[in-house]
Amino acid sequence: MIPSRLLLSCFLLPLAAFAAPATTPATTAPDKWTLPADETGLPGEGPLRRYDGYVKLWHNARSTWATQVEKDQGAIVFLGDSITQGWGANFRNAFPGMKLANRGIGGDTTRGMLLRLEEDVLSLNPSAIVMLLGTNDIEVGIAPDAIGRNFAAILGAIKARHPKVPVVLCRMFPSATEKQRPAETIRAVNALYEATVKGDPQVTVIDTWTLFATPEGDAIPAWFPDLLHLNPAGYERWAAALRPIFATLGYLDTQADTFEPEPGYISLFNGRDLTGWGFQPTPPRKQPANPKPDAPVFVEIKEAVSFDGKTASNDGRYRAINGRLVVMTPVEGRRIQQLSTTREFPEDFILKLEFRATPNADSGVFIRQPQLQCRDYPLAGPYKDLKQYRAQDWNELVVTVRNGVAQAECNGETLTNDMKVPATGPIGLEGDRGQMEYRRIRLKTLAP
Repeated sequence: MIPSRLLLSCFLLPLAAFAAPATTPATTAPDKWTLPADETGLPGEGPLRRYDGYVKLWHNARSTWATQVEKDQGAIVFLGDSITQGWGANFRNAFPGMKLANRGIGGDTTRGMLLRLEEDVLSLNPSAIVMLLGTNDIEVGIAPDAIGRNFAAILGAIKARHPKVPVVLCRMFPSATEKQRPAETIRAVNALYEATVKGDPQVTVIDTWTLFATPEGDAIPAWFPDLLHLNPAGYERWAAALRPIFATLGYLDTQADTFEPEPGYISLFNGRDLTGWGFQPTPPRKQPANPKPDAPVFVEIKEAVSFDGKTASNDGRYRAINGRLVVMTPVEGRRIQQLSTTREFPEDFILKLEFRATPNADSGVFIRQPQLQCRDYPLAGPYKDLKQYRAQDWNELVVTVRNGVAQAECNGETLTNDMKVPATGPIGLEGDRGQMEYRRIRLKTLAP
């Protein structure tokens, strides 16, 4: 990403891994893997990096990868710069059982990634592509609009060659003004990326900006010791953000859940399909004449619909996947809608379930009608001070309803003890932004 003297070897793949043998002359004749000396007529915008460490790494890494094309066929490919390179070849053992290929080059820009996309990524016929890109463009002064156009060109090339391959776009990580990467510029580039992919079902966006940013938008030193590159704890945090998406794509958590409810509880979700769930009619909403670009889409349902025997809702937003009821990341950025049980529950009861949220995901559990916020609490709130919450992992929610009042706990910590609820109504799961997963949804009726 930046000259090698500034890279911290403790969390970057050593340059020696791609270095030429000691007997090789320092200067060799240009070949297919040499960084082009003349940028005239090349695709993309912005100057290519020219410092020695980057030029050598470009050649040595790419010529090595060229010998691995057959071996890496069908891999999930990570495309990026030194932050991606820092995963190493074994990805720190963060994704067991997955076939992965690391195509990160320290110092690379979006133009450099565009130039090498075909040989390094598309030729592998990847199962999925994970992208984190653009921070070096900002450091060398490439304008956000140009970065956005380079990204659009990369995405266009992926679509032309592999129109159905899932693309996972990680929002550019925060850094710092002292690293020539001010927060406002990173925000602007992330906004351009998201505008490009809005409405595109091929692309899933993960909010890795909010995951790593201070309230002011700078990198958090606990994960970025140099305010640019991740340490091992930072890579684990990134891995945790990716795992739920990989599970939804079918690369992790592929076994059915064998959980059985405790005595006295009934399952509200069978783990195989959406039997017992559906959409309920919603009151019509007045749409603003000039909605903001990032305004949420509110889904209107005119007639009730049941999804008995279906593995997905009719719009694909809610899906049953290996014991998990998944609320997919909306292609619009934010899409507010609710899936409800077709049965109502007038009795006092205890509701138990587990949920897992991607970074900054926003959702909710409806108790007869009122909503209990169920989110990635530390980032999305409102319960940001929970001590037992497990980010991007499974958390237990327990709701007890007695005499029209709901009490709720997350992993044993109180969320509310005075939420008033109607006399009867269904259980609902809302989707807003990010991906939410629910499992082991069960209910026990309490004696009067």
